[in-house]
Amino acid sequence: MTTILFIFYILITLASLVTLILFGTKPSKSFSWLLVIVMLPYIGCILYALFGINRRKIKFFKLKRIDEMRAYNVFRGNGNHHPVVFSSGKSAKISALIEGSIGVLPKGGNRVAILNNGVRTFTSIFEALEKAEKFIHIQFYIFEDGELMEKLFELFRKKMEEGVEIRVIYDAIGSFSLPKKHIRRFRAIGVKIFSTMPIRFGSILFTINYRNHRKIVVVDGNVGFTGGVNISDKYIRPSNYLGIWDDMHLRLEGPAVKSLHRVFVKDYFFASGGEDLWKPEYFPENTETGDTVVQIVSGGPDSDFSSVMYQYASMINQAERSICIANPYFIPNATILESLKMAALGGVRVKLLVPKKSDTSVVKYSMHSYFEELLSAGIVIYEHPVKFLHSKIIVIDDEMVSVGSGNFDNRSFDQNFEVNALVFDERVARDIREGFDRDCSGADQLDLDTFKKRSFLNKILEGIARIFSPLL
Repeated sequence: MTTILFIFYILITLASLVTLILFGTKPSKSFSWLLVIVMLPYIGCILYALFGINRRKIKFFKLKRIDEMRAYNVFRGNGNHHPVVFSSGKSAKISALIEGSIGVLPKGGNRVAILNNGVRTFTSIFEALEKAEKFIHIQFYIFEDGELMEKLFELFRKKMEEGVEIRVIYDAIGSFSLPKKHIRRFRAIGVKIFSTMPIRFGSILFTINYRNHRKIVVVDGNVGFTGGVNISDKYIRPSNYLGIWDDMHLRLEGPAVKSLHRVFVKDYFFASGGEDLWKPEYFPENTETGDTVVQIVSGGPDSDFSSVMYQYASMINQAERSICIANPYFIPNATILESLKMAALGGVRVKLLVPKKSDTSVVKYSMHSYFEELLSAGIVIYEHPVKFLHSKIIVIDDEMVSVGSGNFDNRSFDQNFEVNALVFDERVARDIREGFDRDCSGADQLDLDTFKKRSFLNKILEGIARIFSPLL
């Protein structure tokens, strides 16, 4: 029996190594998985099968109707569009990169409202939902039991009685703690609700590592919301040692809502098993309601390019005066890391704001493993001691700002389905940067010499975490 187990172990290890060699993407990530496979007999191979296989290259997603999802992008197009003429060369370059990587054009004539905490976000969302006349489409990574869920259910019941169509999609892992009774209650009143990546025995190997992290609300095709907030009471009251989660969302009105809605419609087509919502009644012609240019950036395993990473790297590389980044999971890959260091060494003021407390120790040590070289390059790093900053923000030169779901880590760049709103507007960018500066004024600025004196144990834990950071 021992011999059989040993032979089995050798075979699955060899199979894992061959797959890693043939289909691995980044050397650092491949090396990390190599360590896992070799150092953790049996378990390492299982972990690699669940979380490590590059299914883009082995065409896994063709089994999950990704061809149909891609067809939405190709066949549907961008609709009627008035070309945006940028006065800034950097804006034009960044926008062109996004258009080239995912085919989504910038849209002018939008109104953008900044929702800089959970209370403001949910107040605005519920006000919009109350005014819905035709349909409500909602997508979140996390739905949790609590006050917000109850309020949402009661509002849905009222709107269903008024004849409003309601569709909801959620992520099976992100919403794992959500009691199934809520799903049954929603369906009982007529809400169409589906998981974007259901956990099933026959497909778990193909889906568990690819999560839908997007947050989207579209009301009647005219009002849209996106950002970093989830349906959870932790955004309106403290639930544990992290306190209230501090996050940012945007309310959009205007032509950019159609671009945001396209992302939802494609995900819903995938989750529902083929309900096609690409119909005129779900995509009304959006009148121009303001003067702000917005470009929706979506990325995921179904994309040919790492569009979120391209967006962030391009913004960093095009910055001339300042870069402000707020992110709770700052675990940069080599491209982002080197771009930030070059920007700082080239005279650009670079500020990074992260929470002092993290929801996972591995993430905290992994983030800290990059701080010494960032500080050495002249990047200013702040850790907020009170707020758990969950916003995903990057502002450059007070000219443009990105707010969305994408973190600065490999998971957001390669494995999660993400969506950001890139806003080309000096007023919006400046307002968000001023809020960023206020948060920095209440945070602890790291000092390079002091940081170097951290304990030997911390350095060891950081080093271990960094080895495996490409897997996070």
